[in-house]
Amino acid sequence: MLGFSVRESGRAKRLSIKVFPRGRVEVVVPKRTRPGEVREFVEAHRDWIQKSRESFAAEHTPEPFVLPRQIRLDGIGRQFMVEYQPQRGAKTVKYRSHTYKVVLTGQTSNERLCVNALKRWLTGLAKREFEPQLRALATVTGTSFKTMHVRGQRTCWGSHSSAGTISLNYCLMFLDPSHQRYVMIHELCHATHMNHSKRFWNLVGKFESDYRRLDKDLNSCWKRIPTWVGIY
Repeated sequence: MLGFSVRESGRAKRLSIKVFPRGRVEVVVPKRTRPGEVREFVEAHRDWIQKSRESFAAEHTPEPFVLPRQIRLDGIGRQFMVEYQPQRGAKTVKYRSHTYKVVLTGQTSNERLCVNALKRWLTGLAKREFEPQLRALATVTGTSFKTMHVRGQRTCWGSHSSAGTISLNYCLMFLDPSHQRYVMIHELCHATHMNHSKRFWNLVGKFESDYRRLDKDLNSCWKRIPTWVGIY
């Protein structure tokens, strides 16, 4: 049996499979789907999954996991050095952020704790960078939102809930500004159309004429995310 993860979705009407560039397989299922049904579905698509993995492997050189010594964030045009300072007896890892450096202190021999600390830093930085940009674009598009969250979604760059909450993926920080801006416009336009109808895309096109290319690009942009982030 192939290794895979399962994600329940209230929006899913049928089972679907997504293979990520570094080989991770995710099965999206409607709520209350039986485990046996999921296994059968994956087994029926075994050949397709294997071919997809082989295709990605030919295009992307496998990258071993390694804690970063520097982090480049194209979305905001900044690069940070990462410094690790072990502390004897520490059971956690904390971070301090400087203009161009992130310092991790504590049990820095624990890779998981270091990654979690870096994700907390990345989340906080993304919140500070994204919110003013999102509010400015809301004014431009004539749309609104109630709150903004930053998360590390594994399968989407952003979302807009019916309650008016926009969630943006901190991984957008690794993309170029044009893709970052497009995702924000896309989610803001869902305030008017909570679907992907023709009217929705016409609205998106009013504020981003190149939306078709940008939207298509996002499917392959996951390969830009460093291995340590663990999206795959």
